[in-house]
Amino acid sequence: MNDSMAMTIINKIFQNIFEQQNQCSLETILEKFAFDVKLPKKVNDSTTNEVTWADAISSGKFITLNNMEKRDIDTGWMLPKKNVSNLQEIIDIWNQVNLTTTERVYDSINVAKSDTIYRCENIYQSTDCSDSKNLIYCDSCGNSEFLLASQRTSSSLFCIKVDDSKDCSNSYHVICSNKVSNSIFIQDCFNLHECIFCSHIANKKFCIANMQFEEEEYFQIKKIIIEWILNS
Repeated sequence: MNDSMAMTIINKIFQNIFEQQNQCSLETILEKFAFDVKLPKKVNDSTTNEVTWADAISSGKFITLNNMEKRDIDTGWMLPKKNVSNLQEIIDIWNQVNLTTTERVYDSINVAKSDTIYRCENIYQSTDCSDSKNLIYCDSCGNSEFLLASQRTSSSLFCIKVDDSKDCSNSYHVICSNKVSNSIFIQDCFNLHECIFCSHIANKKFCIANMQFEEEEYFQIKKIIIEWILNS
């Protein structure tokens, strides 16, 4: 996974949701859509100084998963016993081996700039994701494909900024909802299709701001809203 591949995935997501090509750079995507997502931070391996990516950075001392496993094979992590006279000496010795492991990627392929990834494919700068494909800037997502800037979401497909939701598709900015498709700016809703700016409703389609519209006028307004989202 590299920047070019990440952009290809983003372009597919934009096309499915907005039916338009993405005109933003990777950096603009991060600033505009993923600014509130908890993402891995760039740090340096304390043993090699190489760049790596960590979910937790409070320790300040890091080692990549590959380097940790290599040392385990080459020399092991046990230290020879020393005589110590106080607690500080024990802590100082512990700090020699107390490195936070980074880029923890398990049973996954094509993963970059990520940490704690399980059974995934094509993942870019994401964390704590599992059983998913084609995720960019995501946190705690599972069983999903083609998500961008989403958090704590599962069983979803082709979404941007979907948080704490399930079974969503082709949608943008959905919060705490279930079974939402082809919709924009939805919160606390269930079973919506083609709705915009809706909250706390269920089993509806062609609604805008919780008001029922005819299909033709709905799509006329949706086009204006999409242009506002992409050009604001």
